[in-house]
Amino acid sequence: MSLSPVARPSSLRDHAYAQMRDAIVSGRLEPGARLRDAELEAWLGVSRTPIREAIARLESAGLVRTRRAKATEVAPLDEREALAAERVAAALHELAVRDAVAQLTEADLDAMREANARFEVALAGQDVDGAVAADDAFHGVAVTASANPLLAALLDQVTPLLRRLERARFSSLAGRDSVHAHARILALCAAGDAEAAASATRENWLTLERLLTHSETTPRSTDPKDE
Repeated sequence: MSLSPVARPSSLRDHAYAQMRDAIVSGRLEPGARLRDAELEAWLGVSRTPIREAIARLESAGLVRTRRAKATEVAPLDEREALAAERVAAALHELAVRDAVAQLTEADLDAMREANARFEVALAGQDVDGAVAADDAFHGVAVTASANPLLAALLDQVTPLLRRLERARFSSLAGRDSVHAHARILALCAAGDAEAAASATRENWLTLERLLTHSETTPRSTDPKDE
């Protein structure tokens, strides 16, 4: 494992989790990579305790697994699990928008417009990280405005799985045509049509499965035991 050291933050547990999660989702930590405490400590600059707590969260999220003899490794890329996560994420974002529309302010709508503009620029520039961040920011406005305290934590549980598959298979979000989908969601939100906006949001999040249907070479899993 060769990863550059990162700055030490205030919340060591959350920092360890976020850094490891992002490395797995981006593919810098590949499926099957062994996660050794000493190497993780050197990379993250934190002690074993926050690292083990982070690994427990990652295992719960399906990104890490512990095998025999307590060997911990990055979980295989499993299409079935990712698509299950996508359906959950779609339902959660649908709920967020349905509850948020009546609460959205002009500032919220402006934030969505700005995020979608950044998303379009990132796609045009093949900036995968920027596109993912902008996409999350766009949908995050409704999650915050919904004032549902459970949504963010639930989405944090399922979103990395589908983002990981999306990036591994397509290297970007370009196939989603989400710029236009975002614009439609925004217009419906601005019009106060909560049901239509929620439905459009759900459809936006369910595009990965349709993309994979047209990808004939996509394997079900990278786990050798499934071959």
